[in-house]
Amino acid sequence: MYRLAVIDDETEARSTLCGCFPWEQAGFSIEAQFENGKEALKYLLTTETDAILCDIKMPLMNGIELAREIHERKLPVHIILLSGLKDFELARQAISYGVRHYLVKPAKFHELQSVLAELKRELDQDPARARSEPEAIPPLPDIQGLNHPVIQRILAHIDHEYRTVTLESVSQLVHMNASYVSSYFRKMTGTKFSDYVQAVRMKKAAELLQESRWKALEVSEMVGYANAKNFIRAFKQYYGTTPGQFIRRH
Repeated sequence: MYRLAVIDDETEARSTLCGCFPWEQAGFSIEAQFENGKEALKYLLTTETDAILCDIKMPLMNGIELAREIHERKLPVHIILLSGLKDFELARQAISYGVRHYLVKPAKFHELQSVLAELKRELDQDPARARSEPEAIPPLPDIQGLNHPVIQRILAHIDHEYRTVTLESVSQLVHMNASYVSSYFRKMTGTKFSDYVQAVRMKKAAELLQESRWKALEVSEMVGYANAKNFIRAFKQYYGTTPGQFIRRH
């Protein structure tokens, strides 16, 4: 089931659209509704969303401006634009921002059904949204049993302070130069310091997500990422799946 947000300043039209179409049969779940592009953009920057169905004419930030923001920020969000006008100039602008789906309001049932079917095919073929089952949480690099007092002290510190730990804080802990600690850690463990810290953060993140109590944004902050986009990118590189997909599968 792909996550969809609907953006339209006409409350009645938005409610009718959300309530009268068989979204789940089409493979989509409406996760949020907004009255303008500004509110929607704030949501998209912090919440994984596969696609949006968006009106063009809206206050504060219209659909074209939102499409431009999504395009320039490289957000992985597919866009269906709705307009009450057959405005080919707007359609041209939309295409320049990567929009491939454009409907005239009020959208006919079969037209929306056709567009969603095409969009679902695109999403199904997108490796970033692969629906294959993830592997089990991989263990940390096997260095925990290394019998070396300095390394053990560093490992214990990372495990306890993984949210804020840095090479500099570790160097102060063991009274060594930061560059020396970096090379020493790699020599003794066979693992780069930064890779090990990330592995600890990713393992903690996966454990928190499996609890089903926390949203991806909350977990991002809990494991030390100030920017949710960086967390999502790191998590996907490490596990081969996004945090949102990981939550749904567990």
